[in-house]
This record gives sequence, structure tokens and C-alpha cells, in this order.
Amino acid sequence: MIYLLGIDVGTSGVKALLIDEGGTVRASATVEHPLSTPRPLWAEQDPESWWRGTVESVRRVLAAGDIDPCDLAGIGLTGQMHGLVLLDSAGEVLRPAILWNDQRTGPQCEAVTQKAGAERILELTGNPVLPGFTAPKIAWVRENEPEVFRRVNRVLLPKDYIRYRLTGEFFTEVSDASGTSLLDVAGRKWSEEMLTAFDVPREWLPEVTESPVISARVHREAASATGLREGTPVAGGGGDQAAQAVGAGIVEEGIVSATLGTSGVVFAASRQYRVEPEGRLHAFCHAVPGMWHLMGVMLSAAGSFRWYRDVLGEAETERAAQERRDPYDLLTEAAAGVEAGCEGLLFLPYLTGERTPHPDPNARGVFFGLTLRHQKAHLTRAVLEGVTYGLRDSLELMKGLGIRTDQVRASGGGARSAFWRQLLADNFHSEIVSPGIEEGAAYGTALLAGVGAGVYPDVPDACAAALSLSGKTEPGPDAAVYDTWYPHYRALYPVLAPQFRAIAATVARERSGGGS
Repeated sequence: MIYLLGIDVGTSGVKALLIDEGGTVRASATVEHPLSTPRPLWAEQDPESWWRGTVESVRRVLAAGDIDPCDLAGIGLTGQMHGLVLLDSAGEVLRPAILWNDQRTGPQCEAVTQKAGAERILELTGNPVLPGFTAPKIAWVRENEPEVFRRVNRVLLPKDYIRYRLTGEFFTEVSDASGTSLLDVAGRKWSEEMLTAFDVPREWLPEVTESPVISARVHREAASATGLREGTPVAGGGGDQAAQAVGAGIVEEGIVSATLGTSGVVFAASRQYRVEPEGRLHAFCHAVPGMWHLMGVMLSAAGSFRWYRDVLGEAETERAAQERRDPYDLLTEAAAGVEAGCEGLLFLPYLTGERTPHPDPNARGVFFGLTLRHQKAHLTRAVLEGVTYGLRDSLELMKGLGIRTDQVRASGGGARSAFWRQLLADNFHSEIVSPGIEEGAAYGTALLAGVGAGVYPDVPDACAAALSLSGKTEPGPDAAVYDTWYPHYRALYPVLAPQFRAIAATVARERSGGGS
């Protein structure tokens, strides 16, 4: 039997996943690591903790899977995107890694945007320069930690630091590199123009390959630490979203994914480089050679429903405990008895600000249209409909760029609800199915390793061999109802945005003791 290993360097832990060539999961292990927030809006981690987690999780899955390491055909790497790892000339880490959710680099983003031009940056990189991206973090270190900056010899992304520890080699791949603000995303290579704009030497950056390409092999020291066979091939892998999309089979045009986790993600593969003119969608290289992807992200998807359960669902939570049921099921059962559109009640799911299509940290959640007729079940349904409208925002932007939506594959905790899947089908006007396996990015990157190792001829064939689909939900009669109410939802943000800003300013003033 041939086996494949996926390693996912996540924000909360390192996950190792062992599968066989048929796609069956043989073993999985996750080792958690801490997150440091030394100042407000900062987020850092020690890359050494990633390596310790890799060693332990790999040893666990090799033992649990009870396999001979010689039967392991390849390893794929994935992980949190955008993080900055700086190494000196001896290959030692210079400072804690600055992570994707760190927000300290606003001034650096503004400066390079003025220098290079917003339109040109969007044309080259497919995205605005955002505080979470990698290159502005390099600029921040230059300006704020000159002693560290003078010693920089290498710049790596999180998963590529693990590649370095496994193999001693410096490589990255196109999907993860797309989130640095330094890649020519259309050309799938480093952009000399963006390197100049950020004043980053090309020799600091690793070689960039396609995602399934075997980039290096496990060296002796790493083999001794992990239990892997020396010489085991290591594929390029992918950024976490691209690798997760491979794991769900989102590798052809017309197939789109909608993830209903704490945040919500709509992801579409594209055979051509397409950029949303206002930069409201992320445009990255896909982990599939010769393909790109578009991605929209909303910050509070199933997270909105969790907030609602915690704040207003106490009775359902108590009843569920007595009946040994899920409180979410009790809430959605009641919501199903309310007519679509909730008699004009709308919910804006901006509980932690928003990202797509409104990159606005000041946006806030809103119940709009309340009347004496509305009961708790109306509020519940309005929350679910509002989140679905928010995901539809991303899908509509994609359709505007010519993306087809022949099928949507729904995953994440929210997608376990048949009621919520029906809301997706009605709003997306598309068939909704569920991937048979939800092992996330580690599963997708294991398949990428299989392609690189020759187990599968290409990425679509790997997905066809390993993946199965379950369930099917078709649009129903309520689809026309949502076409009526969705424009009302879309109209609310532009009207309320000035008040969001004003309220945020008032809150900040009150917190600082400034009063009125």
C-alpha cells in the first residue's frame, strides 16, 4: 500500500494527516502551540513551536497508522498564509514570526500603495496591499527593528520554514506566495516591480514552484527527529485555502466551495487570471498548475449563529441538554416554520467588522425591520439568511467576472444543517453538495504530494480517485423570494456605513475618557 502525508501548520496547532492512495484517512494527529499577542492588534508565534509540533504529530501518525516509512510516497505542506519568518545567514530565526492576523502594518500598506499605485498593485498581485500580507511586515521590521533587519538573510512563509527544517532547502509555491504582495500572480513568479517597491532583495526569497512539484527531500537530521525515511519527497504544497479547496475537489471551473465556519469563505477556481476591479475579492494562484482562484471572506458566518445561540439561545441550550440534542437543531427547526424573508426582518452579520465585499473594521451587526409581529424564530431565521446573503455577496462578485456556479460544495459546521444548505441553494441558484471527507487543508496537500510523487497523474485525477460527494440540495420555490429581499440587504451597508464610522469614533473617545 502507498501512503501520503499532509502537514498543516495552523494558527492553533500543527496537524499531520496520513492517507492511503485511495484517499482513506489512516491516522491524524494535532499538536497545539501558543499564540502571543505582545501588544494590541499584534499576533506572533515562535517558529520553533511549529517544528516541535511537526515532529510530534508526524511521529504520532506514523505510529497510529502502523506503516513502514518506506511506504510513504510523499509529503505535502500547507499552513497559515502571510506569516513572516526571518532567518539570518546561519539559518537561525531572528524574531518571532508575525502572523496573518497581525494588524500593525497599516502605515506601511498606505506608504507602498502611494508609492506603487493602487491600480498597478492590483494588476500585478491581484489584491490590494493588506495589513495581514507578508511584504508590509518586512517594511515594518525595517522601520522598527533595524538591528534585526540588518541581519536578515532569508524570508520564509510558515509552511516553508517547516520545509527548511525537513529538507534544508528554501522553496515556496505559487498559491502561498500569492499572499505576500510580492508575486506577479498572472506570471506565477516573483515581481521585480513589487520587490523594488518594498525594497526587498530577490536573494532573500525562496525559489517559487508549482504546488505539486517535488521541491526537496527529507534530510538525515529531520528523518532522525520525525521517524520519516531520509530522502522522502516533499512537494511544494499550498496555502491553507488553496490546499483545502483541493481537498474538496474545487479544481475545475464551475465548481465553487462555500465554507460555513466561524468565518465564511467562497472559493472558485478559474482557468484565467481574473481580478475584481475594486479588489473586493482575493485573486491568487491556485494549487492546480495553470489555474488561479478567487476568494471572498466574511468574518462572522457560523460565528454569527454561535453568538446568537450564546446570547439569545439559553432556553434552547437548556432544553437540548435535557433532550440530548444540539441546540442549533432546535433553533433551526423553529426558524424553518417562518416564511422566507422573515416578513422584512434583515440581519447584517458584521459582528467583527467585514472583509468581503466591505473591507470595513467599523461595520457592525444590525437587526433591521423589527416589528411587533416578529418572534424569536424570525430573529433566528434572519441571522441564517443574513449570513447566506453575505456569502452571496462574494458569489455575485465572482459571477460578475464570468465565473460559473454549476455546483457548490458546502463545508464547515454550518453546512451540517440541512436547513442552511437549502438557504444556500435558494440564494446561490445552484446545486449544493457536501464533500465526503472534511479533513481540510492537510488532506488537500497530501493529494498534492501524491501528484508530485507520481501516484496520480494530475490534481483533478487525484481528487477523482480520493473524493466522494454526499447529499444534494436543489434550489426550491423560496429562491424567488430571496431574489426580492437580497437587494434590500445589499442596500443597507452603504446607508449605514457613515454611522458605523461615527459610532466607532464615539466608542473610541468614550474609552479614552474623552467623553462627549
